[in-house]
Amino acid sequence: MTDQLLKFAFNGVPVRGELVQLDAAWRAMTAHHRYPPAVMRVMGEMVAAAALLAANIKFNGALVMQVYGDGPLQLLVVECQPDLALRATAKVRTEPIADDITLRDLLNRTGRGRFAITLDPKNPLPGQRPYQGVVALEGDSVAEVLQTYMRQSEQLETRLWLASNEGAAAGLLLQRLPHDGDDDRTPEDDDAWEHLVALSQTVRSEELLSLAPADLSHRLFWQQSVDHFAPLTPRFQCTCSRERIGKMLLSLGQEEVDSIITEQGSVGVTCEFCGRQYSLDPVDVAHLFARGVETVDASTPDGVRQ
Repeated sequence: MTDQLLKFAFNGVPVRGELVQLDAAWRAMTAHHRYPPAVMRVMGEMVAAAALLAANIKFNGALVMQVYGDGPLQLLVVECQPDLALRATAKVRTEPIADDITLRDLLNRTGRGRFAITLDPKNPLPGQRPYQGVVALEGDSVAEVLQTYMRQSEQLETRLWLASNEGAAAGLLLQRLPHDGDDDRTPEDDDAWEHLVALSQTVRSEELLSLAPADLSHRLFWQQSVDHFAPLTPRFQCTCSRERIGKMLLSLGQEEVDSIITEQGSVGVTCEFCGRQYSLDPVDVAHLFARGVETVDASTPDGVRQ
């Protein structure tokens, strides 16, 4: 088992593919969370999908996938940085969730669920805002939801096979490359695409979760001429920091933060992604609002400050 993302292309066929397997990264990502198994399963599939999609785009910023549910799973957020640093969190309503609950009952009980992908630039130009595409939550699996999004928002034929359990998350992506014009598509291209999809549909969840990406690629496409690229290494990394916490408190306003200080004696914030805790005392808060977020002590390690 390893944390690895493998990109590959089929010679003579306008199709690209990727395989990802997350082992240590997935366990580190979920170490601070105690979600029900059904929620963990959906989160794992979303994390694998985020890595696959982020590796396919040339963008200096974060890819953020969000599900707004109207069932027991109220919110699911997965963030992937350009270097494949991943983090994820969920908000779950306080009600029993069966292990075998369907995706529809978990997220889209009354049909009002939504799925969004946001591209948030790291160094935005003046006036540049994050791009966001939002679609209705359609599909009986995470793979189907994403395929619907890619078809409606990006006009790209995409197929996904995803799997996760308590120890790993994994996925396979096939994507048909666009032509310059509709007339460029040939019957041979259509046949090749359908053939590769049919081969991929034979993959089992156990194979995705247990076989190294290179081995699985060979097992599925051993009769095809395939070029493999240098493997990438996804990992868990939370981007929370005292500076970000300071910016968040500044956005709340001094009156509200002072009221928390009066009531509790300090301001405590817990990162929803990694569980790390931050504490600012009255002196910290006074300096923060007197001079701005740059006064948050950068020399203090992230964590609980007593």
